[in-house]
Amino acid sequence: SYILLESNTGTVITEKDADVQMPPASITKIMTLLLVMEAVDSGKISMEDTITVSEHASSMGGSQIWLKEGEQMALTDILKAAVVSSANDASVALAEHVAGSEESFVNMMNERAAQLGMKNTVFHNASGLDTEGHVSSARDIAIMAQELLKHPRILDYTTIWMDTLRGGATELVNTNKLIRFYEGATGLKTGTTEDAGYCLCATAQRDGQSLVAVVMGCTTTADRFSAARKLLDFGFANYTVFDPSSLELVLEPVPVKHGTTGQVECEMGSMQPILLQKGQEKEVTTRINLPEDVMAPVEQGQSLGSLELLHGEEKIGEYPILAKNGIEKMTFSHAFFKLLG
Repeated sequence: SYILLESNTGTVITEKDADVQMPPASITKIMTLLLVMEAVDSGKISMEDTITVSEHASSMGGSQIWLKEGEQMALTDILKAAVVSSANDASVALAEHVAGSEESFVNMMNERAAQLGMKNTVFHNASGLDTEGHVSSARDIAIMAQELLKHPRILDYTTIWMDTLRGGATELVNTNKLIRFYEGATGLKTGTTEDAGYCLCATAQRDGQSLVAVVMGCTTTADRFSAARKLLDFGFANYTVFDPSSLELVLEPVPVKHGTTGQVECEMGSMQPILLQKGQEKEVTTRINLPEDVMAPVEQGQSLGSLELLHGEEKIGEYPILAKNGIEKMTFSHAFFKLLG
């Protein structure tokens, strides 16, 4: 299964079997990393924290940096190990630091997945080791990857190709080979287990476009990198992100009936970017919809109309036009003092 998503706009470009539940292997760690970054941003934990490794964290199998019970390591280094080397022991150490236990952290993972609308995901651990019932889908992985990318600091770790820990004694090499060999690659996470096969959530940025490609269940590691590369190439070659705030717009004021002022100035509300096929951005036209007048009172920020983006006759976007300032309703006292003035 696979999916290709543009993360700035949330637009799915292409997909196949994207809602089929499959073991996600270490791509699970995207949720682990998301909860860690959210805990940092909220002030619950700090990048300057020191983590003392528990017996449970040190007992993880699979990919690891051989943490020992009682060993102390900076959170930033343990985070680096989880991201770059996909270390299971590091992931569990992070989970315990955030929630107190891996079990409590898994509850947080599932709660966050539900909040994000990840309908085909059930987590049973923080690392991605094969466990019965531990499943996700390509779409759900793209959703949580999109959310993780809202924390730019994570890219300081996901873009590392090689590094060391423990004063140079432990070497780290990124399991995501695209970081070194694909232009604009920013991450994000590999996954490999017997049940899951070879999986990859690959992210890359070029010219204002941020793509998320998820491939699951590949038969070889070469296949997953090849498949992800083809998806990313397709997205960058055929699509572009259009920023409607770049448009030169003239918004005429709207007359106000029975107001203390005869008209209200207009301004554009939030203008989210949209994904277009390359070339379409040169053919975008606009249509401004505003009423002939409005009745006072008018509140600042009140919706007055809309701006439509058109490609030919097709509406490809719509954005609110708002009142730039408030206008009070004319009362007898207002009128009296106006006459006196």
